[in-house]
Amino acid sequence: MTNKHDLIQPDRGQTAIAIHLVDKQGLDEWLKGLSGPQRAALSAQKFTGGGFEHAIVPDGEGWFAVGGVADAASLSSWCLAKLAEVLPAGTYPLAPGSDGGDPRPAPFGWLTAQYRFDRYRKEAEAEGPRVLLTADVAGIAAALAEAGAVAKVRDLVNTPAEDMGPAELEAEAEALAKAHAGRHGAELRVTRGDALEREFPMVHMVGRAAARSHAPRMIELEWGDPAHPRIAVVGKGVCFDSGGLDLKPSSAMLLMKKDMGGAAHALALAGLIMGSGLKVRLHLLVPAVENAVSGGAFRPGDVLRSRAGISVEIGNTDAEGRLILGDALARAGEDDPALIVDFATLTGAARAALGPDLPALMARRDETAEALLQAGLASDDPCWRLPLPEAYREYLKSDVADINNSSSNGYAGASVAGLFLDRFVPEGIDWAHFDTFAWRPAAKPGRPKGGEALGLRAVWRMLQGQFGG
Repeated sequence: MTNKHDLIQPDRGQTAIAIHLVDKQGLDEWLKGLSGPQRAALSAQKFTGGGFEHAIVPDGEGWFAVGGVADAASLSSWCLAKLAEVLPAGTYPLAPGSDGGDPRPAPFGWLTAQYRFDRYRKEAEAEGPRVLLTADVAGIAAALAEAGAVAKVRDLVNTPAEDMGPAELEAEAEALAKAHAGRHGAELRVTRGDALEREFPMVHMVGRAAARSHAPRMIELEWGDPAHPRIAVVGKGVCFDSGGLDLKPSSAMLLMKKDMGGAAHALALAGLIMGSGLKVRLHLLVPAVENAVSGGAFRPGDVLRSRAGISVEIGNTDAEGRLILGDALARAGEDDPALIVDFATLTGAARAALGPDLPALMARRDETAEALLQAGLASDDPCWRLPLPEAYREYLKSDVADINNSSSNGYAGASVAGLFLDRFVPEGIDWAHFDTFAWRPAAKPGRPKGGEALGLRAVWRMLQGQFGG
């Protein structure tokens, strides 16, 4: 990808090609300011002001661009995204007075639209970058930070499992720690081997069948002033999920490189928190494993110990993400944080209920859920709350252990998985869980097919509102 810092610059009157944004309601009035040939050019291109429509309009010896938006008085993050994908390489400012909306969300979509995952491609891009000029100089850093965090999630999720195993997730956390090693610097702790088996037994058990090069580990990073509120961010790091001995069909394995999408979200959010100097004491936890098949694989019917002291019967080895998260959540809760947030590509049931675009949100406290829902709407990163019904806890009953990792029926799979996790979070602690897809099956403007951050900006906006920065 072109360096994102080159894609957005302060507007100092540079020579550039203007972009006008128009919606259907304001199109007729806007057209009155154009010449006959200009209106004819728009008509020939069938421009009606609809969302994501675009056209090129002649203007003397040059031209300008026009983009259709749903509502010019309320611009979204994606209002310029289509233009950033289709316009020729060049420099573009948003024309003053072309809309009545707040232009501040626009640079984010301009940046994310030009994301490319080219790690394995030999051919170079033929065109140069499309550069946006903005008068909102103060907003450039925020747009770059958020777009960079989304690009990080996309890069990590798009990378195949052979090149994105537990060791590579550890390397990402180590790079974060080194980048933020100043005052109250980031401290990295990684637990492996015999220590992992003692301290995080479910992480060890899920990951023990993998090759030595993909050995399991618990990755922890702490940063910030200990006097500030403690926030724990947890991410499911299953770098590949074969299903274990309850083996997935091959069609279901095709996207399992993305099963560490929760870890990608957690790492990206940690980068935003530290990069902004948010007034929190951050505790990042990434249990990193590969759910493989070998003679060492854990089995259906096994009973696992857990860090929390809760015994877990294995009803399905393909419900492994909740096991490693259980140990991580128990560890996070030991330091009495003000909030725990976890991200996980946890259940197909959440996708069946909400589709690929909406992450399922579960939370203990209504006020926390509402803050996250509103932050998602404000940042064009919507999520949808699902319940944690007390009555469904019986679905996880076991005859031989404290709890089963798999439901006794097919009902409410996302909520039941959330109830499993809830058992490992100490009572009284504020906790929110995102069951996110971390993938976009079809491209939309600013959002290419592939790995995707879903829920990241919602949590970031909520944290900014509650803890400053």
